[in-house]
Amino acid sequence: MTVAGQHADATAVLTDWVAPTREQGALREAFLGLLAARDDATARSCVPGHLTASTVVLTADRRRVLLTLHRRLGRWLQLGGHLEPQDADLAGAALREATEESGLAGLVLDPTPVHLDVHALTCSLGVPTRHFDVRYRVFVPTDAVPVASAESDDLRFFPVDALPAGTDGSLRDAVAAAQRP
Repeated sequence: MTVAGQHADATAVLTDWVAPTREQGALREAFLGLLAARDDATARSCVPGHLTASTVVLTADRRRVLLTLHRRLGRWLQLGGHLEPQDADLAGAALREATEESGLAGLVLDPTPVHLDVHALTCSLGVPTRHFDVRYRVFVPTDAVPVASAESDDLRFFPVDALPAGTDGSLRDAVAAAQRP
C-alpha cells in the first residue's frame, strides 16, 4: 500500500469515527488537521508527527489486558507502533503490530477505533516528534500464551482494574474505552 492509500484510509476512518467524549472529539479534529496538512502523516518520516496504530488486547471476558514492558521506554504500554509500507490500513497495521509483539495467532480485531492519544517522544527517527495514536480493541483466543518480541522486556496479562504502577492516564483511559460494549 502507498502512503497515499494509508492517508486516505486514515482520513476516512477518523472522519466516520464517532468520538465517545468531547476530549476524544477534539483529538479527532487534531488528527484530521494533521492529515489535511500533511500528505505524509502516516509515514514515520513525517517529523512534526505521524499516525501510529495500537491495540488494547483483551481476554474475551474483558477482565484482563495484555501489556508490554517496552524495552526502550521502560514502561508498560499497549501493543502497537508505526505503519509500515505493506500495511493497507490503520486497522491492519494495528493487528500486525499486536500479532508481532504478542507472538499470538488468531487475534480478533474490532475495526472501529476505541481511543485516540497524542504523545511526544523520540522514536526511531532520533528526533523529538509526536505519535498520533489510533487505538483499537483486540481479543485474544482462549488460553492464549503470549511470547514477548525483541521490543519487549516483558509481556503479560494484568487485571483491567489492577494495571501496573506508573501506568499513565492515557493507557488507563484506553483500557476503559476498550471495555465498553
